[in-house]
Amino acid sequence: MQLKHFIVALIGVLLFKTSIAQNDSVLYKIDQDTSSTWTLLKYDVNTTWHGVKNSFTKPLSWKEKDFLKFGGLVAGTAALSFADRSVETFMGHQREGYPELLRDIGWYFGSPQNYFMANAGLYGFGLFTKNAKVRRTSVLIITSSVTTGLIQTIAKNGFGRARPGTGLGPYFFKPFSKEAGHHSFPSGHTVLSITMAHAIAKQFKSPWTKAGIYSVGAIAPVSRLIDGAHWLTDIAFGAAISIIVVDGVDKFLFKNEAHNITKSLKPKTVSWNLSFGANKIGLVGVF
Repeated sequence: MQLKHFIVALIGVLLFKTSIAQNDSVLYKIDQDTSSTWTLLKYDVNTTWHGVKNSFTKPLSWKEKDFLKFGGLVAGTAALSFADRSVETFMGHQREGYPELLRDIGWYFGSPQNYFMANAGLYGFGLFTKNAKVRRTSVLIITSSVTTGLIQTIAKNGFGRARPGTGLGPYFFKPFSKEAGHHSFPSGHTVLSITMAHAIAKQFKSPWTKAGIYSVGAIAPVSRLIDGAHWLTDIAFGAAISIIVVDGVDKFLFKNEAHNITKSLKPKTVSWNLSFGANKIGLVGVF
């Protein structure tokens, strides 16, 4: 999705929010079971707006440990870039035998139009059945997606990193280029698929269910590597940003008891940490 298209869509959402929201505070309460569909819709749009706003203003209140974590992410990504060429070569050798079905799933699931249609269906189900948990999950997904979508769109254009197929290498950058071949970092398909997978996985307690959801979410990133559309660091950074944003939005929703769901009902989450060691760098999730 091009930057101008994304900004136009975002402005449209914000204008829609402004036109229908009666209360500008995410803290206000409504009866989630008896309120009208229109009231529930206004509540969810208002909650989404505040969630997005919180995501972009949160760094203003970061403490030293938060800056250290972000610095670790940047340093880890830079260190991981030394593996970009070797991983590209390895994935290229797997291309011929990679199932076409998985390639199609990865492409369509990570495409913005299909992604938002799927979430619209999920939200519509929650809205018309007045299922607060489903609506909250959908709000978590869309709020995180708007945030990560804007971040990755700005980053793609700002860095202008060359894709593997251009033959220019992983360290060639052409900032603010309009060429698709220079929109490699980070991976948009990864951002969307991991955002949805992580948001949905957080709703379940079973580690096996979580593992299954993350496995489906990993199809798009792996497919993009197999197809030579992205470097390993494009995938890793996109996944890390998605996880960080989803966790932040989820914490914001619990803090404000959005949809009248309190933290005591929150299932066990996955703790994600960057792992460094001899000849290895990775993102480790602990259930």
